[in-house]
Amino acid sequence: MTANPLQKLNALGQSIWYDYIRRDLITDGKLARLIREDSLTGMTSNPTIFQKAIADTELYDEDIRRLAGEGRDTFRIFEGLAVADVSAAADVFRPVFDRTGGDDGFVSIEVGPHVALDTAATIEEARRLWKSCSRPNVMVKIPGTKEGVPAIRQCLEEGININITLLFSVARYREVMEAYIAAMESRVAAGKPVDSIRSVASFFVSRVDTMTDKKLDARAKDAASDGDRARTLARQLRSKLGIANARLAFEAFEQTFGGTRFAPLAHKGVKRQKPLWASTSTKDPSLPDLYYVEALVAPDTVDTMPPETLEAYRDHGDPKIRIADDLTGARAAFRGLEEIGIDEAGIFRELEEEGIRKFSDSYDSLMKTLGEKQKVVGVA
Repeated sequence: MTANPLQKLNALGQSIWYDYIRRDLITDGKLARLIREDSLTGMTSNPTIFQKAIADTELYDEDIRRLAGEGRDTFRIFEGLAVADVSAAADVFRPVFDRTGGDDGFVSIEVGPHVALDTAATIEEARRLWKSCSRPNVMVKIPGTKEGVPAIRQCLEEGININITLLFSVARYREVMEAYIAAMESRVAAGKPVDSIRSVASFFVSRVDTMTDKKLDARAKDAASDGDRARTLARQLRSKLGIANARLAFEAFEQTFGGTRFAPLAHKGVKRQKPLWASTSTKDPSLPDLYYVEALVAPDTVDTMPPETLEAYRDHGDPKIRIADDLTGARAAFRGLEEIGIDEAGIFRELEEEGIRKFSDSYDSLMKTLGEKQKVVGVA
Protein backbone atom coordinates (compact mmCIF):
# COMPACT_ATOMS: atom_id res chain seq x y z
CA MET A 1 0.00 0.00 0.00
CA THR A 2 1.37 3.42 -0.99
CA ALA A 3 2.15 5.63 1.98
CA ASN A 4 0.01 8.73 2.41
CA PRO A 5 2.05 11.73 1.10
CA LEU A 6 0.76 13.84 4.01
CA GLN A 7 2.23 11.34 6.46
CA LYS A 8 5.51 11.55 4.56
CA LEU A 9 5.53 15.33 5.00
CA ASN A 10 5.19 14.79 8.73
CA ALA A 11 8.09 12.32 8.66
CA LEU A 12 10.21 14.96 6.89
CA GLY A 13 9.62 17.33 9.80
CA GLN A 14 6.92 19.56 8.32
CA SER A 15 3.71 20.02 10.29
CA ILE A 16 0.41 20.19 8.42
CA TRP A 17 -2.26 22.42 9.92
CA TYR A 18 -5.80 22.63 8.61
CA ASP A 19 -6.73 26.09 7.34
CA TYR A 20 -10.36 25.53 8.20
CA ILE A 21 -12.63 25.14 11.21
CA ARG A 22 -16.28 24.25 11.56
CA ARG A 23 -18.10 22.82 14.54
CA ASP A 24 -19.24 19.58 12.92
CA LEU A 25 -15.64 18.69 12.07
CA ILE A 26 -15.18 18.25 15.80
CA THR A 27 -18.53 16.73 16.70
CA ASP A 28 -18.73 14.15 13.89
CA GLY A 29 -15.21 12.83 14.37
CA LYS A 30 -13.79 14.02 11.03
CA LEU A 31 -11.07 16.05 12.71
CA ALA A 32 -9.96 13.02 14.72
CA ARG A 33 -9.81 10.98 11.48
CA LEU A 34 -7.70 13.64 9.77
CA ILE A 35 -5.28 13.54 12.68
CA ARG A 36 -5.15 9.76 12.60
CA GLU A 37 -5.06 9.14 8.85
CA ASP A 38 -3.35 12.26 7.44
CA SER A 39 -1.02 13.14 10.33
CA LEU A 40 -2.75 16.51 10.70
CA THR A 41 -1.16 18.27 13.66
CA GLY A 42 -2.87 21.64 13.99
CA MET A 43 -5.56 24.06 12.83
CA THR A 44 -5.98 27.75 12.08
CA SER A 45 -9.06 29.96 12.03
CA ASN A 46 -9.93 33.42 10.75
CA PRO A 47 -13.07 35.57 10.25
CA THR A 48 -13.57 34.38 6.66
CA ILE A 49 -13.67 30.74 7.74
CA PHE A 50 -16.09 31.48 10.59
CA GLN A 51 -18.30 33.65 8.39
CA LYS A 52 -18.84 30.81 5.93
CA ALA A 53 -19.45 28.26 8.69
CA ILE A 54 -22.05 30.46 10.41
CA ALA A 55 -23.78 31.56 7.19
CA ASP A 56 -23.95 28.14 5.52
CA THR A 57 -25.13 26.01 8.45
CA GLU A 58 -27.43 25.98 11.45
CA LEU A 59 -24.66 24.62 13.66
CA TYR A 60 -24.30 27.88 15.57
CA ASP A 61 -27.92 28.99 15.79
CA GLU A 62 -28.61 27.72 19.30
CA ASP A 63 -25.42 29.28 20.71
CA ILE A 64 -26.19 32.58 18.96
CA ARG A 65 -29.63 32.56 20.59
CA ARG A 66 -28.13 31.73 24.00
CA LEU A 67 -25.32 34.31 23.85
CA ALA A 68 -27.66 37.04 22.63
CA GLY A 69 -30.00 36.14 25.47
CA GLU A 70 -27.13 36.82 27.87
CA GLY A 71 -27.05 40.39 26.57
CA ARG A 72 -23.91 40.07 24.46
CA ASP A 73 -23.43 42.35 21.47
CA THR A 74 -22.51 40.95 18.06
CA PHE A 75 -18.77 41.22 18.70
CA ARG A 76 -19.02 39.28 21.97
CA ILE A 77 -21.30 36.69 20.38
CA PHE A 78 -18.66 35.99 17.73
CA GLU A 79 -15.92 35.83 20.32
CA GLY A 80 -17.95 33.32 22.31
CA LEU A 81 -18.49 31.13 19.24
CA ALA A 82 -14.83 31.32 18.21
CA VAL A 83 -13.52 30.55 21.70
CA ALA A 84 -15.86 27.55 21.96
CA ASP A 85 -14.77 26.05 18.62
CA VAL A 86 -11.07 26.74 19.09
CA SER A 87 -11.11 25.32 22.61
CA ALA A 88 -12.95 22.18 21.48
CA ALA A 89 -10.55 21.69 18.57
CA ALA A 90 -7.59 22.17 20.92
CA ASP A 91 -8.97 19.36 23.07
CA VAL A 92 -9.04 17.05 20.02
CA PHE A 93 -5.43 17.99 19.24
CA ARG A 94 -4.31 17.62 22.85
CA PRO A 95 -2.93 14.06 22.34
CA VAL A 96 -0.74 15.44 19.52
CA PHE A 97 0.44 18.22 21.82
CA ASP A 98 1.27 15.74 24.58
CA ARG A 99 2.93 13.23 22.24
CA THR A 100 5.23 15.90 20.75
CA GLY A 101 6.19 17.39 24.08
CA GLY A 102 4.27 20.58 23.36
CA ASP A 103 5.91 21.15 19.97
CA ASP A 104 2.75 20.66 17.91
CA GLY A 105 -1.00 20.18 18.15
CA PHE A 106 -1.94 23.88 18.17
CA VAL A 107 -5.13 25.69 17.21
CA SER A 108 -5.05 29.43 16.48
CA ILE A 109 -7.54 32.16 17.30
CA GLU A 110 -7.19 35.67 15.91
CA VAL A 111 -7.39 39.13 17.43
CA GLY A 112 -9.84 41.37 15.60
CA PRO A 113 -8.84 43.68 12.74
CA HIS A 114 -9.94 46.74 14.71
CA VAL A 115 -6.76 46.42 16.82
CA ALA A 116 -4.26 45.60 14.04
CA LEU A 117 -2.66 49.07 14.25
CA ASP A 118 -3.09 49.54 18.01
CA THR A 119 -0.40 47.96 20.19
CA ALA A 120 -2.12 48.35 23.56
CA ALA A 121 -5.50 47.13 22.30
CA THR A 122 -3.85 44.13 20.63
CA ILE A 123 -2.19 43.15 23.90
CA GLU A 124 -5.47 43.49 25.80
CA GLU A 125 -7.42 41.37 23.30
CA ALA A 126 -4.70 38.72 23.07
CA ARG A 127 -4.70 38.39 26.87
CA ARG A 128 -8.47 37.99 26.91
CA LEU A 129 -8.56 35.36 24.18
CA TRP A 130 -5.70 33.42 25.78
CA LYS A 131 -7.46 33.43 29.13
CA SER A 132 -10.83 32.54 27.60
CA CYS A 133 -9.49 29.54 25.68
CA SER A 134 -7.44 28.40 28.67
CA ARG A 135 -5.59 25.69 26.72
CA PRO A 136 -1.80 25.27 26.51
CA ASN A 137 -2.12 24.28 22.85
CA VAL A 138 -3.85 27.45 21.67
CA MET A 139 -2.01 30.22 19.83
CA VAL A 140 -3.29 33.79 19.54
CA LYS A 141 -2.79 35.30 16.08
CA ILE A 142 -1.38 38.83 16.00
CA PRO A 143 -0.67 40.64 12.69
CA GLY A 144 3.00 41.33 12.05
CA THR A 145 2.45 45.03 11.53
CA LYS A 146 4.78 47.72 12.87
CA GLU A 147 2.35 48.20 15.76
CA GLY A 148 1.94 44.45 16.19
CA VAL A 149 5.64 43.71 16.79
CA PRO A 150 5.82 45.25 20.31
CA ALA A 151 2.52 43.54 21.16
CA ILE A 152 4.00 40.23 20.03
CA ARG A 153 7.01 40.73 22.26
CA GLN A 154 4.92 41.71 25.28
CA CYS A 155 2.53 38.77 24.92
CA LEU A 156 5.35 36.28 24.48
CA GLU A 157 7.09 37.73 27.51
CA GLU A 158 3.87 37.11 29.45
CA GLY A 159 3.89 33.47 28.36
CA ILE A 160 1.19 33.62 25.66
CA ASN A 161 1.71 31.42 22.59
CA ILE A 162 1.66 33.66 19.52
CA ASN A 163 1.05 32.96 15.83
CA ILE A 164 2.33 36.02 13.96
CA THR A 165 0.16 36.48 10.89
CA LEU A 166 0.23 38.70 7.78
CA LEU A 167 3.99 38.49 7.27
CA PHE A 168 5.32 39.33 3.83
CA SER A 169 8.86 40.74 3.96
CA VAL A 170 12.00 39.11 5.31
CA ALA A 171 12.89 42.46 6.89
CA ARG A 172 9.72 42.42 9.01
CA TYR A 173 10.31 38.74 9.76
CA ARG A 174 13.68 39.61 11.25
CA GLU A 175 11.90 42.11 13.54
CA VAL A 176 9.49 39.36 14.59
CA MET A 177 12.32 36.93 15.36
CA GLU A 178 14.04 39.67 17.35
CA ALA A 179 10.84 40.22 19.34
CA TYR A 180 10.63 36.50 20.13
CA ILE A 181 14.26 36.19 21.20
CA ALA A 182 14.14 39.39 23.27
CA ALA A 183 10.99 38.15 25.03
CA MET A 184 12.62 34.83 25.85
CA GLU A 185 15.78 36.56 27.07
CA SER A 186 13.63 38.64 29.42
CA ARG A 187 11.90 35.57 30.78
CA VAL A 188 15.19 33.76 31.32
CA ALA A 189 16.65 36.81 33.08
CA ALA A 190 13.59 36.94 35.34
CA GLY A 191 13.83 33.24 36.15
CA LYS A 192 10.51 32.47 34.45
CA PRO A 193 9.89 29.16 32.63
CA VAL A 194 10.38 29.14 28.87
CA ASP A 195 10.10 25.50 27.85
CA SER A 196 6.32 25.57 27.36
CA ILE A 197 6.09 28.68 25.13
CA ARG A 198 5.67 28.22 21.39
CA SER A 199 5.37 30.62 18.48
CA VAL A 200 5.13 30.47 14.70
CA ALA A 201 5.65 33.19 12.09
CA SER A 202 3.21 33.00 9.19
CA PHE A 203 4.37 34.01 5.71
CA PHE A 204 1.64 34.58 3.13
CA VAL A 205 3.16 33.03 0.02
CA SER A 206 0.83 33.07 -2.98
CA ARG A 207 -0.35 36.61 -2.24
CA VAL A 208 3.15 37.84 -3.07
CA ASP A 209 2.82 36.43 -6.58
CA THR A 210 -0.78 37.61 -6.99
CA MET A 211 0.30 41.21 -6.49
CA THR A 212 3.74 41.01 -8.11
CA ASP A 213 2.48 39.25 -11.24
CA LYS A 214 0.07 42.12 -11.91
CA LYS A 215 2.98 44.55 -11.80
CA LEU A 216 5.14 42.27 -13.94
CA ASP A 217 2.41 41.91 -16.56
CA ALA A 218 1.97 45.67 -16.69
CA ARG A 219 5.74 46.15 -16.90
CA ALA A 220 5.99 43.69 -19.77
CA LYS A 221 3.36 45.64 -21.72
CA ASP A 222 4.96 49.01 -20.94
CA ALA A 223 8.55 47.96 -21.56
CA ALA A 224 8.77 48.73 -25.26
CA SER A 225 11.15 51.60 -24.67
CA ASP A 226 13.43 49.37 -22.59
CA GLY A 227 13.84 46.75 -25.31
CA ASP A 228 13.43 42.99 -25.20
CA ARG A 229 15.45 42.51 -22.00
CA ALA A 230 12.86 44.16 -19.74
CA ARG A 231 9.94 42.39 -21.39
CA THR A 232 11.66 39.02 -21.21
CA LEU A 233 12.72 39.48 -17.60
CA ALA A 234 9.23 40.55 -16.54
CA ARG A 235 7.79 37.38 -18.08
CA GLN A 236 10.49 35.16 -16.57
CA LEU A 237 9.87 36.50 -13.07
CA ARG A 238 6.16 35.74 -13.18
CA SER A 239 5.07 33.50 -10.23
CA LYS A 240 8.65 33.30 -8.95
CA LEU A 241 8.71 35.85 -6.13
CA GLY A 242 6.45 34.10 -3.61
CA ILE A 243 8.59 30.97 -3.41
CA ALA A 244 11.81 32.99 -3.62
CA ASN A 245 10.70 35.15 -0.70
CA ALA A 246 9.79 32.13 1.43
CA ARG A 247 13.11 30.45 0.72
CA LEU A 248 14.99 33.57 1.79
CA ALA A 249 12.83 33.71 4.91
CA PHE A 250 13.77 30.13 5.77
CA GLU A 251 17.42 31.03 5.28
CA ALA A 252 16.98 33.91 7.75
CA PHE A 253 15.27 31.50 10.18
CA GLU A 254 18.22 29.10 10.08
CA GLN A 255 20.72 31.92 10.48
CA THR A 256 18.89 33.39 13.48
CA PHE A 257 18.02 30.23 15.35
CA GLY A 258 21.28 28.52 14.47
CA GLY A 259 23.31 31.53 15.61
CA THR A 260 25.34 32.30 18.71
CA ARG A 261 22.74 34.57 20.32
CA PHE A 262 20.05 31.89 20.38
CA ALA A 263 22.35 29.09 21.58
CA PRO A 264 22.17 30.01 25.32
CA LEU A 265 18.39 30.23 25.08
CA ALA A 266 18.19 26.81 23.45
CA HIS A 267 20.28 25.48 26.32
CA LYS A 268 17.66 26.87 28.72
CA GLY A 269 14.87 25.08 26.85
CA VAL A 270 13.62 27.81 24.49
CA LYS A 271 12.24 26.35 21.26
CA ARG A 272 12.78 27.80 17.81
CA GLN A 273 10.00 29.97 16.39
CA LYS A 274 8.95 27.97 13.34
CA PRO A 275 8.14 29.58 9.98
CA LEU A 276 4.60 28.84 8.81
CA TRP A 277 3.66 28.90 5.14
CA ALA A 278 0.19 30.40 4.74
CA SER A 279 -1.76 31.10 1.55
CA THR A 280 -0.24 28.04 -0.13
CA SER A 281 -3.23 27.18 -2.30
CA THR A 282 -2.67 28.06 -5.96
CA LYS A 283 -4.62 31.11 -7.13
CA ASP A 284 -3.33 31.20 -10.74
CA PRO A 285 -5.04 28.43 -12.76
CA SER A 286 -2.01 28.20 -15.04
CA LEU A 287 0.09 26.87 -12.15
CA PRO A 288 0.08 23.32 -10.74
CA ASP A 289 -2.33 22.92 -7.82
CA LEU A 290 0.54 22.05 -5.43
CA TYR A 291 2.98 24.61 -6.81
CA TYR A 292 3.69 26.32 -3.48
CA VAL A 293 3.30 23.33 -1.18
CA GLU A 294 5.84 21.21 -3.04
CA ALA A 295 8.43 23.99 -3.27
CA LEU A 296 8.37 24.76 0.45
CA VAL A 297 8.72 21.34 2.06
CA ALA A 298 11.16 21.86 4.91
CA PRO A 299 11.88 20.56 8.39
CA ASP A 300 10.91 22.73 11.37
CA THR A 301 8.15 24.44 9.39
CA VAL A 302 4.37 24.41 9.24
CA ASP A 303 2.20 24.44 6.12
CA THR A 304 -1.44 25.49 6.54
CA MET A 305 -3.61 23.83 3.91
CA PRO A 306 -7.28 24.51 3.15
CA PRO A 307 -9.41 21.38 2.58
CA GLU A 308 -8.98 21.33 -1.23
CA THR A 309 -5.19 21.55 -1.01
CA LEU A 310 -5.03 18.89 1.70
CA GLU A 311 -7.06 16.52 -0.45
CA ALA A 312 -4.93 17.26 -3.51
CA TYR A 313 -1.73 16.54 -1.59
CA ARG A 314 -3.14 13.30 -0.24
CA ASP A 315 -3.96 12.32 -3.83
CA HIS A 316 -0.78 13.24 -5.71
CA GLY A 317 1.74 14.97 -3.44
CA ASP A 318 5.45 14.28 -3.94
CA PRO A 319 7.11 15.04 -0.58
CA LYS A 320 10.79 15.90 -0.79
CA ILE A 321 12.73 18.64 1.01
CA ARG A 322 13.10 21.42 -1.54
CA ILE A 323 13.32 24.57 0.58
CA ALA A 324 16.98 25.23 -0.25
CA ASP A 325 16.63 24.56 -3.98
CA ASP A 326 18.06 27.43 -6.02
CA LEU A 327 18.69 30.05 -3.35
CA THR A 328 20.87 31.78 -5.93
CA GLY A 329 17.83 32.02 -8.17
CA ALA A 330 15.76 33.38 -5.29
CA ARG A 331 18.18 36.26 -4.81
CA ALA A 332 18.39 36.83 -8.55
CA ALA A 333 14.60 37.14 -8.72
CA PHE A 334 14.63 40.15 -6.42
CA ARG A 335 17.56 41.68 -8.31
CA GLY A 336 15.49 41.25 -11.45
CA LEU A 337 12.61 43.16 -9.89
CA GLU A 338 14.96 46.03 -9.13
CA GLU A 339 16.38 45.92 -12.66
CA ILE A 340 12.99 46.46 -14.27
CA GLY A 341 12.02 49.18 -11.82
CA ILE A 342 9.60 47.43 -9.46
CA ASP A 343 10.04 48.50 -5.84
CA GLU A 344 10.33 45.47 -3.54
CA ALA A 345 9.64 47.47 -0.38
CA GLY A 346 6.60 49.01 -2.03
CA ILE A 347 5.19 45.58 -2.85
CA PHE A 348 5.47 44.41 0.75
CA ARG A 349 3.96 47.65 2.03
CA GLU A 350 1.00 47.26 -0.34
CA LEU A 351 0.58 43.61 0.65
CA GLU A 352 0.41 44.47 4.33
CA GLU A 353 -2.10 47.27 3.72
CA GLU A 354 -4.18 44.99 1.49
CA GLY A 355 -3.97 42.20 4.07
CA ILE A 356 -5.33 44.43 6.84
CA ARG A 357 -8.06 45.70 4.52
CA LYS A 358 -9.13 42.17 3.54
CA PHE A 359 -9.01 41.13 7.20
CA SER A 360 -11.31 44.03 8.07
CA ASP A 361 -13.66 43.35 5.16
CA SER A 362 -13.97 39.69 6.18
CA TYR A 363 -14.66 40.69 9.74
CA ASP A 364 -17.31 43.20 8.67
CA SER A 365 -18.95 40.51 6.55
CA LEU A 366 -18.90 38.18 9.53
CA MET A 367 -20.57 40.77 11.76
CA LYS A 368 -23.25 41.31 9.10
CA THR A 369 -23.84 37.56 8.87
CA LEU A 370 -24.13 37.30 12.65
CA GLY A 371 -26.61 40.18 12.71
CA GLU A 372 -28.74 38.43 10.09
CA LYS A 373 -28.50 35.16 12.02
CA GLN A 374 -29.76 36.84 15.17
CA LYS A 375 -32.88 37.84 13.25
CA VAL A 376 -33.32 34.30 11.93
CA VAL A 377 -33.11 32.76 15.40
CA GLY A 378 -35.44 35.40 16.80
CA VAL A 379 -33.18 37.44 19.08
CA ALA A 380 -32.84 40.72 17.13
